[in-house]
Amino acid sequence: MKKRIASYGSILLVAGSLLSACSGGGSAPATQPAPSTAEAPASEATKQGPQVMRLNMEEPATLDPIFAEDTVSGSVIRQIYDSLTRLDENGNPVNSLASDMKLSADKLTYTFTLRDALWSNGDPVTAHDFEYTWKSALDPKTGSPASYNYYSIKNGQAFTAGQAKIEDVGVKAMDDKTLQVTLENPTPFFPTLVSFLPAVNKKVAESNPKWANDPKTIVTNGPFKLEEWRHKNKIVLVKNETYWEADVVKLDKIEFSMISDANTELSMFDNDDLDWAGNPISGLPIDAIAPLMQDGKLQTKPKATSYYIRFNAERVPFTNVKVRKAFAYAINRKEIADNIGQAGQTPLMGITPITASLKPDGFFADNQPEEAKKLLEEGMRELGITKLPEITYLYNTSDRNKAIAETLQATWKNVLGVDVKLLNKETKVYLDDQEQGKFEITRSSWTADYNDPINFLQKFIGKYSSSNITRWHNPAYSELIQKSYVETDEEKRKQILLEAETLLMEEMPLTGIFSDVNAWVQSDKVKGVRIDPLSKIDLKWAYLE
Repeated sequence: MKKRIASYGSILLVAGSLLSACSGGGSAPATQPAPSTAEAPASEATKQGPQVMRLNMEEPATLDPIFAEDTVSGSVIRQIYDSLTRLDENGNPVNSLASDMKLSADKLTYTFTLRDALWSNGDPVTAHDFEYTWKSALDPKTGSPASYNYYSIKNGQAFTAGQAKIEDVGVKAMDDKTLQVTLENPTPFFPTLVSFLPAVNKKVAESNPKWANDPKTIVTNGPFKLEEWRHKNKIVLVKNETYWEADVVKLDKIEFSMISDANTELSMFDNDDLDWAGNPISGLPIDAIAPLMQDGKLQTKPKATSYYIRFNAERVPFTNVKVRKAFAYAINRKEIADNIGQAGQTPLMGITPITASLKPDGFFADNQPEEAKKLLEEGMRELGITKLPEITYLYNTSDRNKAIAETLQATWKNVLGVDVKLLNKETKVYLDDQEQGKFEITRSSWTADYNDPINFLQKFIGKYSSSNITRWHNPAYSELIQKSYVETDEEKRKQILLEAETLLMEEMPLTGIFSDVNAWVQSDKVKGVRIDPLSKIDLKWAYLE
């Protein structure tokens, strides 16, 4: 393999470093940073010819921000949409579509002033677009799987639950350029969260429900726009000349291939058919990780991501907590992290990743085969069964996911004597099956939208919410999460969340595998790519040397 990879070293993520509180009544500390010295030569690079960056990924599930929840969809959306804020290279929110952001003295009301910006069809971007989008995401009729991202907004959760009216939701366009957002409680990470909540063009969305499915009808407002979407083949983005800061965008085109095989992807990179291979939007072959690391070619960066599995608590035998614990305790997480992850992953005996963990050592011991056997026997007795029904493990296709699935299958067979059938599907179908409860066990992962335990724990408060596919529900757990929302004392809040995660692990509707890292290789001609501490990739400032 050609030695073309520049080694930047690991960049450590400090939990909480990206929480950016605003001073009462003043402007939030979110201003567009000056380009770094590493990015300055881009203007010279553009003189050398068209700037085309080539990457690989799976098929996105959607390009509509209201419905996007998976990493791949989010990665494309990040390039073709802009929001009120955007994250800098350190994960701190900076003003983007908002030219100004003020926070009231009680820290409950944000007032955003929008700059002059256009949609790709020439329409002006307005505060009404944001009000429409955010309320649509919360509307129970919409069925957004990411509605919980907006629950910090006053009456947001109540509206989704049918306990408030749409006009009660704390989002209001005061005029075309002014958006006022009232929160349920002071939320210091709100400016960070806002960076992941772009608007859609209200006029376009209301006139065509399928507007986001076709390059001819999709309308966006980001650094790039969609030129081509050949399903299961490739996506092509081109520079958006109407973007408000088009002068800093150096790439003319971004080409995303859709090759599902990691070995093929790495071969394409080695043959100079790709400029980037691996995370955060695809993966590297497992057997290539160690050699790439030894050769100094592998780039790694910790991220706020939990890799875990979920049990369907409405399907026998996982209706029984002891059976769920048996399957969880049988797993050897260190073995998986060391032999499959190989890039610095940390065994996870909880749900929050190491970057946001309230109990880094975990809530139970890893690799407990004898305890697992005992719990399975007791659980089956309680269920009144002597034989387990067919159990399937659902996962989306990737080299690493397959290796982990096969390891878990072997572990459950060797430790518990249980045959588990593996079922892999492409991401869109896999996500649909999860939401419909078509599984007994399923692979999951979650990357934080803001680095706080609540972003992981609040996903499991509603039995039939689209974010809680386990179908597990405990009123005491939901009450703890609600209590954390209103607790202003940070230490008391941490204790409430710790109590909540302890309860979650006692009932085990899910179990962690590892706290993840990004691992990738890139051509040494690629500069200016930003991968923030939350594992979001941003190509706005990228260029080729």
